[in-house]
Amino acid sequence: MGIVKISDATHENLRVASNALNRSINAQAEHWMRIGMLTELHPDLDHNQICRLLVRAELQGGLDLKQLCDLADATAGANL
Repeated sequence: MGIVKISDATHENLRVASNALNRSINAQAEHWMRIGMLTELHPDLDHNQICRLLVRAELQGGLDLKQLCDLADATAGANL
C-alpha cells in the first residue's frame, strides 16, 4: 500500500461522491482509478461495459489487470 497525493479539490470531490455512494473515500478513489485505467486501456468500451468487466472479474476471483484486459478484449470483440 502506498500514499497518493491529490489536490484538495479532488479530495473534496471524493468526499462528496463517497458520501453519496456510501463508500469510503479510499474505496471511491480506487473505483475511479479502476474505471479510469480501463478507460485508458480500452477507449472503445463505454462505462456500462467497463462496470460489467469489473463485476465479471470479481466473480472470477478479484481484480487482476491481465484478466481485466483479456475480458475487455473479449467483450470488445463480441460487440463487433
